[in-house]
Amino acid sequence: MNKKIIACGIMLVSAFTANPLFAQEQPAEKSSNLNIYRVTATKVNDLVHTKLDVSFDYAKRYLYGKEWVTLKPHFYATDSLTLDAQGMDIKTIALVGAKGNTPLKYVYKDNKLYITLNKKYTNAEKYTVYIAYTAKPDELKVKGSAAITDAKGLYFINPDGTDKNKPTQIWTQGETESSSAWFPTIDKPDQKTTEEISITVKSKYTTLSNGKLLSQKANADGTRTDTWKMDLPHSPYLFMMAVGEFKITKDIYKGKEVSYYLEPKYAPYAKQIFGKTPDMIRFYSNLLGVDYPWNKYAQVVARDYVSGAMENTTATLHGEQVQKTDRELLDENEEGTIAHELFHQWFGDYVTAESWSNLTMNESFATFGEVIWHGHDAGQDAEDKSRYEKLQSYLGSTKKGESPVLARFYYNDKEDMFDNISYAKGSIILYALKNQMGDAAFYKSLNLYLTTNAFKNGETHQLRLAMEDVTGKDWSPYFNQWYYNGGHPVLSIDYGYENGKATIKVKQTQDSSVQTFTLPIKIDIYAGGKKIRKEILINSREQNFSFDVSAKPDLIDFDVDKILVGETNDNKTAENYYFQYKNAPSYANRIEALQFIMQSKANSGQLVLLEGLKDKSADLRALSIDGINLEDAQIKAAALPVLLQIAKTDKNTEARSAAIVKLAATGDQAYKTLVLESLKDRSYKVIAAGVDGLAKLAPQETISAIASLDEDTRAHIAPSIASLYINEPKDDYQAFYDNIMLTGDRNKVFGVVGQYFQYLRANTNPAVTEQGITNISNAIERLKLQPYLNKQLAGAYTAAAQAKTQQAAAVSGEAKTKLGKQAELFKKGAADLGKRIIAKSHLKKRAGMETSPALSLCNNEV
Repeated sequence: MNKKIIACGIMLVSAFTANPLFAQEQPAEKSSNLNIYRVTATKVNDLVHTKLDVSFDYAKRYLYGKEWVTLKPHFYATDSLTLDAQGMDIKTIALVGAKGNTPLKYVYKDNKLYITLNKKYTNAEKYTVYIAYTAKPDELKVKGSAAITDAKGLYFINPDGTDKNKPTQIWTQGETESSSAWFPTIDKPDQKTTEEISITVKSKYTTLSNGKLLSQKANADGTRTDTWKMDLPHSPYLFMMAVGEFKITKDIYKGKEVSYYLEPKYAPYAKQIFGKTPDMIRFYSNLLGVDYPWNKYAQVVARDYVSGAMENTTATLHGEQVQKTDRELLDENEEGTIAHELFHQWFGDYVTAESWSNLTMNESFATFGEVIWHGHDAGQDAEDKSRYEKLQSYLGSTKKGESPVLARFYYNDKEDMFDNISYAKGSIILYALKNQMGDAAFYKSLNLYLTTNAFKNGETHQLRLAMEDVTGKDWSPYFNQWYYNGGHPVLSIDYGYENGKATIKVKQTQDSSVQTFTLPIKIDIYAGGKKIRKEILINSREQNFSFDVSAKPDLIDFDVDKILVGETNDNKTAENYYFQYKNAPSYANRIEALQFIMQSKANSGQLVLLEGLKDKSADLRALSIDGINLEDAQIKAAALPVLLQIAKTDKNTEARSAAIVKLAATGDQAYKTLVLESLKDRSYKVIAAGVDGLAKLAPQETISAIASLDEDTRAHIAPSIASLYINEPKDDYQAFYDNIMLTGDRNKVFGVVGQYFQYLRANTNPAVTEQGITNISNAIERLKLQPYLNKQLAGAYTAAAQAKTQQAAAVSGEAKTKLGKQAELFKKGAADLGKRIIAKSHLKKRAGMETSPALSLCNNEV
């Protein structure tokens, strides 16, 4: 699964500078309920085949279901069956026999069906149970998590058609154990079953499910029944349905259908969104030595999805952020998510994690799959960039080297496993293992793991044993360190030179509660015009190393391959970093050198930033643009022609946008033409940069320029418009903000809520204040943004109330009355949010949940 956490804009951060917004940058709260060992579910009965016949009541949000579930005892003979069935009305339970059905006794309690069979069955005997039921997901009281925000299994989207801006859809989300909210099953990942499902819908709708579409039957009442069949076994949480007015675009891989289900508006761009999918399938099939194992691969995009994407077997479901127009695709795509979910078809679907404690066998691999796809598609630098971002994402959620165990058998709730440990950290642990083992041995080991456990379950020990079988080496020390112990090394490194020797002093400074790591490290010493490769082994808290060199080193490049799953703090000089950028140009070395130069603000580093303007990575070009100092006449003379070239011709819209804003910031009217031309660009990012630039060069023309843009463009550059309205907070501008609060999705609301608060703070009309606080609160409720915004907004409102009170004390008359009223409104808004924070905290504690909000995932996955 690809967990999609809110895309967080810089402007939102600045809006709450006194109240840091992002919990992912804080260490996760330590759990108070970690004393329960989470055993893998015991198998009393095994699922064999699941046949479903379902239809829907849109008005009631009900599913009417009939099920024929075939099972057999796992080993011991049994005369009972327990099924998970969440929030259902059970109509009939009967044993299917040759001469008819025989009613069975059962007890339905605590969302479980306890069924007494007609006799004791052995594991050589199969039996089939028929169940007629009604699933009522909207009446089910369940909780989600930061990664999967809801857990009711079956979702009716705009079922009454009242929202004219949203299609009517039905879709399912099974992970972790929510499939049992729409059909009774043994809802555990260590179960595998074949599947057949008949879905009856209005004839105008398209359906999608696992496996092959066997038949479509038109019914007399204007409905149609589609029957899908999955001949190969997979876990219940990977069952799926999607129903809606989708348009299908078809591709092919080795004769197998590859299809893309999109809303009609986005269908013309299907190949631009998903078109690399057949190449991805081919790449992964060849790399793993296991050809794509299923009979088709479909991808569908759904509205109001509760996470980023879900790797349902043969039929991935994506959130709406994936579907984009050709213009939107100029600025960004979701290729990483598409690759992530596809790699799950091997790691997660073909071989499934035995338990949620072993989630790393699904999510670490899928995240690893993203990284290697970027390398295959765009080259080693793109792969290194992706890997660097995963590392930074993980490190940003830790403190003092502390983090939970990867293969985690103690946790509060299974939902807690969907974190930066299972995703980001696990992926770079795999990459480091690949580096140590060598590509050939690593992928041969993955092949053995997959083929040995095909259509079954896997755990970390099985991966280790496969690797040992292939390489002949005991990998227990690696797994003990990285899979069964938590944390990461924090290295303090001191480079020196004396008496013809390069010296390296290394200290492991992670918290004393964190293990001492054993780390094989490659280093390159650049001295006397030569590069010398050395290998060292760090295995204690403090170690010293020395090497004979011909001259004082220009640079010691520590961890040459950048596979260290940890942090380094060293005493490199500015000159070392300048040399590093030019002569040891891995992605990590380049970005770290540029970041050092920007932080140090040393004039000597500006020459490196000039080179950075031509960096092969677009994000490093943009970083260099941000850091270049145009107040230095010599640097300015050299930089301006390059910046102008980037602004006009760079293929990457992020770099172009950064250059436009940088040039406009000079105040030179010569760039007004550039800015005005950018307003005609097809890229929304470039247009937004033009608006920002025009506000600097000709602020009096900005509002009219925005008005001249079409409605679609204005909607896409809303954060830029929202920032401009702060400077002149007219009452009339409130409609712009409120429209986003009322209709925007999560990312759109996040993109402007900070600016909306600043607008409300700057405005002097209490009626505007009251309406704004109300509409922000409603948007938070509608989109379930409480964990992300309540605390921060409460603090911001409190500060605003204090400021308004102080302003009121300095004036009199109507102005004093208005300011006093605004102060009261902000104070009340803070109090209301505070009450919800307390209530939410109490609910989470009662439910055994951690109270820390989201992880860092402005990239995408479940």
